[in-house]
Amino acid sequence: MLKVEGLHVAIQSVIALRGLSIEVADGTMVGLIGRNGAGKTTMLRAVMGQVAPTQGVITFNGQNLTALPAHARAGLGIGYMPEDRGLVPELTVEENILIPVWVSPTLDPRERLALVYKVLPELLEMRDRRALLLSGGQQKLVALARALAVGTRLLLLDEPFEGVAPALSKRLGEVIAGLKGTEVSVLIAQSDLNHSRKLVDNEFVIERGANLLPQAS
Repeated sequence: MLKVEGLHVAIQSVIALRGLSIEVADGTMVGLIGRNGAGKTTMLRAVMGQVAPTQGVITFNGQNLTALPAHARAGLGIGYMPEDRGLVPELTVEENILIPVWVSPTLDPRERLALVYKVLPELLEMRDRRALLLSGGQQKLVALARALAVGTRLLLLDEPFEGVAPALSKRLGEVIAGLKGTEVSVLIAQSDLNHSRKLVDNEFVIERGANLLPQAS
């Protein structure tokens, strides 16, 4: 499904990734574990085409992602939940969810919204509320919903439980656990696996931009 081989990334002359390699097999859930600043977010952004590798290859279903424009990820079925949520404040909840769907020629917005509201019914009542009026935890739910809307094959989740109240953290965990055993592969980047150790099939540890030790869970 997703294969990252020997990835090097420099951001403003600072080396962020140093030969990182990870693999997410079809239909599996994988953890990418590392302390803050280890390079987790940079790796996810590289997969999404937001930063350009200086060396290495990223392939998805055998296709070289580094050769594609960033917006092409949506059409490939890759959904991304950034750590900072990345919502457009002035847009409504539903509009934020639909942003990546609008650039994907293969997805029906009505079908994807129906799926999202089935998985996260609490968002239905706030669908017309502007994102800036939501709490931090509610924004996390919307960011996850946006990733689900377009992520028919792969979800990249960056610190999904970070800074979330316990009740919402539990809810996020339930939704992610519900993806286990489906056709959707999931890569969860976290500082630790406290919330998802029972979910992941495999984990990779990143330290200073490089692999420490991959460990079977």
